[in-house]
Amino acid sequence: MNKLQQIFNNLLKCKSPEEAIEAGTQSELKKTLSIFDLIVIGIAAVVGTGIFTIIGSAVVGTSDAPGAGSAIVVSMVLAAVASVFSALSYSEIAAMMPVAGSAYSYTYATMGELMAWMVGWVLMLEYAIGNITVASAWTGYFVQFLKGFEHVLPTWVVNFPLWLRNDYRTMYELCNRYGWDVHDKMPFLQLPFGLEVPIAANLPAIAIVLVLTLLLIKGIKESTKVASIMVGVNMTIILSFVIVGAFYVRPENWVPFAPNGLEGIFSGAFIIFFAYIGFDAISTAAEETKNPQRDLPIAIMGTLLLCTILYVFVALVLTGVVPLNAIDIQAPLAHAMRFVGIDWYAGLISVGALCALTSVLLIYQLGTTRILYAMSRDHFLPKSWNAIHKKFKTPHIMTWVSGLIVILCGLFMDLNISAELCNFGTFTSFIVICIAVLILRKTEPLRERPFKVPFCPLFPILGVLTCLALMYCKFSAKATSALYFVIWLLVGILIYALYSYKEIRRSEK
Repeated sequence: MNKLQQIFNNLLKCKSPEEAIEAGTQSELKKTLSIFDLIVIGIAAVVGTGIFTIIGSAVVGTSDAPGAGSAIVVSMVLAAVASVFSALSYSEIAAMMPVAGSAYSYTYATMGELMAWMVGWVLMLEYAIGNITVASAWTGYFVQFLKGFEHVLPTWVVNFPLWLRNDYRTMYELCNRYGWDVHDKMPFLQLPFGLEVPIAANLPAIAIVLVLTLLLIKGIKESTKVASIMVGVNMTIILSFVIVGAFYVRPENWVPFAPNGLEGIFSGAFIIFFAYIGFDAISTAAEETKNPQRDLPIAIMGTLLLCTILYVFVALVLTGVVPLNAIDIQAPLAHAMRFVGIDWYAGLISVGALCALTSVLLIYQLGTTRILYAMSRDHFLPKSWNAIHKKFKTPHIMTWVSGLIVILCGLFMDLNISAELCNFGTFTSFIVICIAVLILRKTEPLRERPFKVPFCPLFPILGVLTCLALMYCKFSAKATSALYFVIWLLVGILIYALYSYKEIRRSEK
């Protein structure tokens, strides 16, 4: 009985806020980020994901869920409302505990060891798997970009094989959809015993992830400089799309406003929520921020407000310019300009999309690395992964690990499933953060809070309820991603039981 009691106590053992802050203070990571850099990180992650990757799917729908139609603006507001309660909670805790690891570190200080591991495991799902969605979309826009050089570049460059630009799952779906022979479209590797293995790899996605991994190893300040340039380009493109597209809006395209009713609106909110994890990425860089107590809350709330306004305007123009049945899922903004006959501008949008998605990939990769870094520091993962590069002062081994995770998973996961999986991770971490605020208000009432959630406990409770409601909608639809999410959680429990629990006990001796 004593043994069981000891195990139970270990599962609930918390790392005090003082311990977390002390670990962050002793970190070898360079403190170079200003409030401007943090806002760039947030906008880079939020704007590109929503506008260039999944807005088309949210409007039109997927095989698993109906689309919101023109009511996507309602879905966006609903997702933003669900986000704002969590964003306020993030702001309070991030200002109290400016440490790497985001929700993982905050959970460790409030709910104990097991919950901290599970939240960290879910955050890996949120960032690493979410990056697959963005990498897949990057390839789509890259292919569109190459087509603009059809009469300049060789044909084998402009129209390189489908099996070198898609994962094998997507290739099978394309073959089934268009009645193609799989063996004509994909090479197969013959193995012993008569087995054949299909060969398909999203080569552009793999290449861009490798390049950005090398950039992140060089340094976070250099990475944010690149992100700043790309954010400037894609913001210019998006704002000009809103201004130019407004002249081509036809109000009749907004009718019917909500073709799939409340189900479509809630489904659209679930899909578009993928775009709002950018402010979480801000908190992952807390240990590299010059003045985290002041800058983190401002950057988190400012990012959410700016991006929500931008989303709503883009959605109104897109659904007003293109009829619902003609919206393109892969490149909706570029297609909208082609739809009204401005082909040259469609090409310009593709350039903006590449910049936007590159910056998103960079920030998601940064978030994955910093979360893994914090978990390795606490012995949940191999300590050797935690090494800091002597010259660049970055966690280079962890950066390679996160890059390889994206590349390997990207070989068999498609865009929509990875986006929905990422959402499950986002909702889970948001729920935990809201609960953590309530716990700390009770257990640490006298602790200094540079920022406080207004109307507490109401706002954190509303954050929990809205996230649970959106998760329930997807579970009730029996989506494939819901099953994958459950499997991911079970795998996480297994790793903790077989490795992390023992490793932490060993470190305590």
